[in-house]
Amino acid sequence: MMKYFAESELIINPDGSIFHLHVKPEQLADKIILVGDPGRVALVASHFETKECEVESREFKTITGTYKGKRITVQSTGIGCDNIDIVVNEMDALANIDFKTRHEKETFKQLTFVRIGTCGGLQPYTPVGTFVASVKSIGFDGLLNFYAGRNDVCNLELEEAFKKHMNWSPLLSAPYVIDGDKELVDRIAGEDMVRGITIACGGFFGPQGRELRIPLADPHQNEKVESFVYGDLRITNFEMESSALAGLSALMGHKAMTCCMVIANRVAKEANANYKNSIDNLIIEVLDRI
Repeated sequence: MMKYFAESELIINPDGSIFHLHVKPEQLADKIILVGDPGRVALVASHFETKECEVESREFKTITGTYKGKRITVQSTGIGCDNIDIVVNEMDALANIDFKTRHEKETFKQLTFVRIGTCGGLQPYTPVGTFVASVKSIGFDGLLNFYAGRNDVCNLELEEAFKKHMNWSPLLSAPYVIDGDKELVDRIAGEDMVRGITIACGGFFGPQGRELRIPLADPHQNEKVESFVYGDLRITNFEMESSALAGLSALMGHKAMTCCMVIANRVAKEANANYKNSIDNLIIEVLDRI
């Protein structure tokens, strides 16, 4: 007997769409591009040859269409791993739960997620404008720790090495380390993206070592992050979603990876707030390779 999902666990709107996204099962493509900014959905979809649906609810905007014959959904998530928890769970439900019977479908459908984001570079070789592919993500957010099986998909050795290097405070959520899907990373990153470890933070200011009026609990956090080495990998960038995306996808059996454009380099203390035109180059690369 396939698993049954009660109304309180799987909330379906009266029109047959999923609760937060307001998307119906037939509107979801197998290839999905995730962006944080709802305004970036239209930028991605501007390259589509056809559009079959456009849905908007809160920070979640969805357009499904075709690009060079490929059916693709572009979905905004808003900011943060908590929103990724909503988007990935609801998209998996759209693909793998029968909304009429509320039972898990007998045949599993694998989704492919590529997140296109912006980030802060943490190394001298990741200046503003660099495209970075997340080979591994370290989650500062703690999200995956709420799910069974997290140890089966995480890199426990890297977790311990990182906690030791950082002298990790017991007041913080336990960090988790998760790989992007290797085949997908190789396909999307190609030969022209920097590959490295990404930290997904639970906030934009303190968790990323930014200090405004409140002093930081660890004023040396970023120095330690920048000096961490694991094998031939260094921590290349900060962003706020990659760990939850890779982690939930690994637990569910989907393929996922994140690639970002650096819009601020924390080492050089440089930033480019007017990045919206140049990110279109990254969007086209992902559309061609997904």
